[in-house]
Amino acid sequence: MSSLAISVGAVTPRTLSSKDISLDKCLTTKQVSKFTYARTPKINFPHQKLEAKENPASFGRREAIGCGFLLGLGKVLLQPLPAAAEATPCELTTAPSGLAFCDKVVGSGPEAEKGQLIKAHYVGKLESGKVFDSSYNRGKPLTFRVGVGEVIKGWDEGILGGDGVPAMLPGGKRVLKLPPELGYGARGAGCRGGSCIIPPNSVLLFDVEFIGKA
Repeated sequence: MSSLAISVGAVTPRTLSSKDISLDKCLTTKQVSKFTYARTPKINFPHQKLEAKENPASFGRREAIGCGFLLGLGKVLLQPLPAAAEATPCELTTAPSGLAFCDKVVGSGPEAEKGQLIKAHYVGKLESGKVFDSSYNRGKPLTFRVGVGEVIKGWDEGILGGDGVPAMLPGGKRVLKLPPELGYGARGAGCRGGSCIIPPNSVLLFDVEFIGKA
């Protein structure tokens, strides 16, 4: 595996201020023809002043509808926007094998079968949080036959399921925490010249997205 870095951008929500909307253009009363309307508005637009001349009754009704709409719209727009959703911590469950897992998204559809060719995206990290590999950065998911030893044991168990671990479903996203015996063990991985990308006896963390069968 190659060592790849990931950068994450922050998103700031836009908020609305009461300065953006003015509702003081609505007057409280207006008597039109034979009818008296409570809280009938007069709306003054920039560059255009509306006045009731030929058909005052019709004009009054239009004003009332228009100002009512603006008042309702103003109340909606002036509501404070909700704060940006915070990431919910993923509470890991540890299976008898030592594999810990947590589902961020539960998918739907058929489970993978042993020996089936499937596709999965992933981000692999050391326990320190350092990313050592990412299929997202390569722009291509990993394709492999699940359950037959083509990948490390923690992956087979984490996707197929097993004792205390439910199988992943297509579209599902799961965090896996692998003890060394379900990862690369005492040998580590990517070792050269006394330095290893994955040091021996490392606990590994994977964010896995099970796409489905290949």
